[in-house]
Amino acid sequence: MTKDKMSNTVGRWSALGWFRSGEPMIWLTAASVALCVLTVVGLLALLAVRGLGHFWASDVMQIQINNNIRTEMVLGQVAENVTVPRQQLIDAGITPKSNAQLFDRTLLKRGNRENFDSDFVWILDEQIESITRPEDVIVIERLEWGNFYGTLVDVRHESSITPHTPESGDFAWQLLGDYIEEVRVLREEIKYIERMEMGRVNKKLDSVRLAIKQSEPENYSDLARRKAKLEGDYRRLESRLVALRQKQGAYLFSVKQIDGSTKVLPVSKVVRIYRPNSMSYLQKMNLYMEKLWEFLSEQPREANTEGGVYPAIFGTVMMVILMSIIVTPFGVIAAVYMREYATQGSVTRVIRIAVNNLAGVPSIVYGVFGLGFFVYGVGGEIDKLFFAETLPSPTFGTPGLMWASLTLALLTLPVVIVATEEGLARIPKSIREGSLALGATRFETLMRVVLPMASPAMMTGLILAVARAAGEVAPLMLVGVVKLAPNLPVDGTYPYIHLDQKFMHLGFHIYDVGFQSPNVEAARPLVYATALLLVFIITILNLLAIYLRNRLREKYKLLEA
Repeated sequence: MTKDKMSNTVGRWSALGWFRSGEPMIWLTAASVALCVLTVVGLLALLAVRGLGHFWASDVMQIQINNNIRTEMVLGQVAENVTVPRQQLIDAGITPKSNAQLFDRTLLKRGNRENFDSDFVWILDEQIESITRPEDVIVIERLEWGNFYGTLVDVRHESSITPHTPESGDFAWQLLGDYIEEVRVLREEIKYIERMEMGRVNKKLDSVRLAIKQSEPENYSDLARRKAKLEGDYRRLESRLVALRQKQGAYLFSVKQIDGSTKVLPVSKVVRIYRPNSMSYLQKMNLYMEKLWEFLSEQPREANTEGGVYPAIFGTVMMVILMSIIVTPFGVIAAVYMREYATQGSVTRVIRIAVNNLAGVPSIVYGVFGLGFFVYGVGGEIDKLFFAETLPSPTFGTPGLMWASLTLALLTLPVVIVATEEGLARIPKSIREGSLALGATRFETLMRVVLPMASPAMMTGLILAVARAAGEVAPLMLVGVVKLAPNLPVDGTYPYIHLDQKFMHLGFHIYDVGFQSPNVEAARPLVYATALLLVFIITILNLLAIYLRNRLREKYKLLEA
């Protein structure tokens, strides 16, 4: 054999030995893990940039446009910049000036929805003649009709008018800020009366009306007096609301728009007013944190495209907690029976196969089952037994928080069963025999030895259940979640936790804002922000469960042996 042939043979054997050693699979696995990590980081970065950037107070641009037909001025904030091919513009009915193949376009949020069909407009960059940033332009965030852009003209209260002029400085601007704070206090008082005081009176009235329907003739006069007193209380509350709303309506201000016209706006419809072009970076950062906190702590408005998502956060967390409380004991009991008590035969194998197959059933099927069995079946029977006086208006025979939690508990039950049973199977038989030999009963062995050692596996099943349940949307659409439910299922009225009440959910909120919103451009940033928030909440819940699991694992290290 020549020297070259010998070296080629040695090379082939060394390459073959490298493949047989399994090292290529190690590198392939590492590359796959790195790709997954990069994908997750990229996804989170996209959600953070697109979502969290929405709360930054960007400058207001005054843009002069010449579109070959007329010259006009547009005022607004830049929302997006994109590059599009020439053919796309031609298909949209836009004829570019130049012969270039790619063109830059700017999406401008111009607000003032009363004057335009849409509060967003696309501008072709080659049609822009000039861009300025006037320092006196104000951004008005409103409870209704979105943002309004213009310059402050005057501030009014009843018969008093304070003009905003260069000679008066910022006096009118500061006065407007004081008015906004006064109106905010009035708005909170109105909200308290509507939701708390009037809510309590309404509940008492409902109970009195039901008592009247079921009462004996000798008790009718007393109930009628109670009803009359409650109706009088309700009318007094209504009178207070009218007086507070009239007081709100006395605060007004006028704004000059880009076309030169002036519009008078009520302060009662204003959330906040600011001048982004004259704000420092620190002021913008303070405003950014204020708007971010509003997103986390306030209720949605404007068809869920403005405001906050606090009801959806609360509903999501509460549903997951209820689901965890329900699914954990049932899953553990089922796993304990199949592993510790059931005879290991063909029937047990069939049950295990059925449980594994249930984990692959589409979630919408569970939603249909929950609607038919829990809502109309169980809920309808509860209404007949305990709430017959309110029929045909259902109490529990309608979608609500309880039925949504039970449906998701049923959906995640196979995950908990499988994880718990795997944990029980890993406990050595000698530990059970040693406990029995020391005089413990089978039940004592199970409760004091086996289950504590299997608790990390139970927590693993719970982690997987929480991760799946928190992101489910399809079944919830049938068994309890709604587009808007500003009243939380927990309040200060007996029985304090209202499991029959409908609720909001972050997953459904993302679906609704992303696909059902009438204002797509305004809704898009909130889709990213809400998706990032949902990922964050799921991560927090999972980290809490992982922490508990690790504590249990440290306590029962024999499980790792």
